[in-house]
Amino acid sequence: MAAIVAAIIGATGVGIWAELRFGGRAGIASRRALLFVLYVVLPPVVFFNLARLHFDADVGIGIALAYAALAGAALAAWFVAVRILKLSRPAAGSVICCTLVANTGYLGYPLVAALLGFDRLSQAAVYDVLVSGPALLLGAFSIGAAFGDRAGETLGQRVGAFFTRNPPLYAAALALIAPDALAPDALVDASRVAIVAILPLGFFAVGTALAEESVEGAAPVPPPFDPPVAVAVVARLALAPVLLYALSAPLIDLPGPYLLLAAMPCGINTMVVSHAYGLDLRISAGAVAWSTALAVVAIVPVSILTG
Repeated sequence: MAAIVAAIIGATGVGIWAELRFGGRAGIASRRALLFVLYVVLPPVVFFNLARLHFDADVGIGIALAYAALAGAALAAWFVAVRILKLSRPAAGSVICCTLVANTGYLGYPLVAALLGFDRLSQAAVYDVLVSGPALLLGAFSIGAAFGDRAGETLGQRVGAFFTRNPPLYAAALALIAPDALAPDALVDASRVAIVAILPLGFFAVGTALAEESVEGAAPVPPPFDPPVAVAVVARLALAPVLLYALSAPLIDLPGPYLLLAAMPCGINTMVVSHAYGLDLRISAGAVAWSTALAVVAIVPVSILTG
């Protein structure tokens, strides 16, 4: 856990330094890195992990309730962003995407192992693949196509952008029909190493985005906890897990990893979606930074007490 926290802080700091030192070149490099993740890293990661997942009917209710909780949180975020704050389409899209996409991989897995035990990782994997995966591949990419300013003007152009800029979706579809033999242990393990390895890239991009806005005078570093960022952070860290708990309490004994992963901070992949479709990168970067910082502040003492 200490290594993950150090990587987050270090990569974000390096991104800020690089942007201030090298100007626009660091921002260009980080955006290219995000596109590399989208088109090269994410598809095999999604394929190999989903192809090896064994579905259990017992998890169905919990997964269905997790979808309902995410939908409720996203709807609330949309209402506040559009109806109350009157944000632009790209800004509102960023708020909604940050609500939908949680960091269940980079922080979620090690946190489940540290707090609940390694024997609960299988439940964490089910949630990560069945809830977080579709929330990114279908939910966030759809929001990006609908709200982004680089997704086209007409409905047809936006639908086309969803399908042409969403390569992990095709990897997931193939994984559902692929036999286990196409996902050997070595490749599954390699894909998980790749996920860990891109953590610094993602937070480097967060740092450069924050510094870019600072240089342009749009936002200081650290980013302001302004209303759009606050809505995204509250919806992600508080509303989503509270809704899941409220929905599940009278019906089932919700697995601990589900509730823990539902409370994870905004995922780095919101930066990928924001760049690909033209959402508000400042809001996405600010929400990732603030929600991660608040989560780390909560995680460190808990880890010490349970360690």
